[in-house]
Amino acid sequence: MRKYIKISALICSMIFVFALFAGCQKSNRKTINVLNYGENIAEGIIEEFEEKYNVKVNYKTFDDMETMYIEVASGKTNWDAVLVADYMADRMIQEGLLQKIDKENIQNLKEMNESDMGQPYDLNNDYTVPYMNGTIGIIYNKDLVSEKVDSWDIMWNEKYKKQIFVLDAQRDAIGMALKKLGYSLNTTNEKELEEAKNLLIEQKPLVLKYGADEVKDLMTSGEASIAMIWSGEGLTLADENENLEYVIPKEGANYWLDSWAIPANANDKETAEKFINFVSGKDNAYKIAEEIGYTTPNKLAMEEQPEEVKNNEGAYMPKEIMEKCEVYKYLPQEKLRLYEDVWSAVKAAN
Repeated sequence: MRKYIKISALICSMIFVFALFAGCQKSNRKTINVLNYGENIAEGIIEEFEEKYNVKVNYKTFDDMETMYIEVASGKTNWDAVLVADYMADRMIQEGLLQKIDKENIQNLKEMNESDMGQPYDLNNDYTVPYMNGTIGIIYNKDLVSEKVDSWDIMWNEKYKKQIFVLDAQRDAIGMALKKLGYSLNTTNEKELEEAKNLLIEQKPLVLKYGADEVKDLMTSGEASIAMIWSGEGLTLADENENLEYVIPKEGANYWLDSWAIPANANDKETAEKFINFVSGKDNAYKIAEEIGYTTPNKLAMEEQPEEVKNNEGAYMPKEIMEKCEVYKYLPQEKLRLYEDVWSAVKAAN
């Protein structure tokens, strides 16, 4: 009986000590605040990071980059890691809202494609770590479109009147017209923007709809034959529907690059760098690209992808087209107003 009591006491003591240890571990647990774009990470990766590093991640998402900018610039929350688009990284670096990263803590930078490193706004990647990339291109229905589709010209083909879908976003739509004309999609030349405006007004009677999310239903139903679309959605639709194909026009397009960055007022820079390194490594980069449908800047992850993905020119484009693509640059308000005026005129045109 005494032996039983001793064993019971020992077990109780062990349980108490374990609970005390677990409680201490929990109380010593670091916390970081992470701000990411929409559904932009594979399931389970946050939890894996928390488990591996004994860190609690306060994770929040946003729907557009302007919302993210306001979140960070307001200073109401000390965000430790944030996802930034190319043009927004440009702006936030200029405004002192981001701090330099310690590249020794982000060894997975070495795994990135050279073409995604050294962007004009961050030549030495002192502030940004590439995470996800893609393009804006054209998806078309092979059963309804007989011509070869390799140019923005198809978006002005009268044969497809009221079967053409255009993204309802001023820089994207105007950028399409500028590329068709052979101009930079970052131009602030008023003559070039005037030409783009006239071209978009000329196109307007052919447009079925200006929008965003509706493109999926319109293309799968056959109501739209041709659409301007983000590459992740375009490649996914093409994968799920044999009659649809996604292409990047030969004149070039917007090539976008989303990256991780650390705000200037971050509470825990070192743990943020661990998080960024964790999500950027080959295995996690592969998982994220597979689940989300966009292309990865991690060259080791890309090499692991199926042949039909890594050899798909709509996903990983040939060098000659890549050289004609551009990232959006941040435009100050007085220059951005030129685009706003063009888009307002297009939308108001009869």
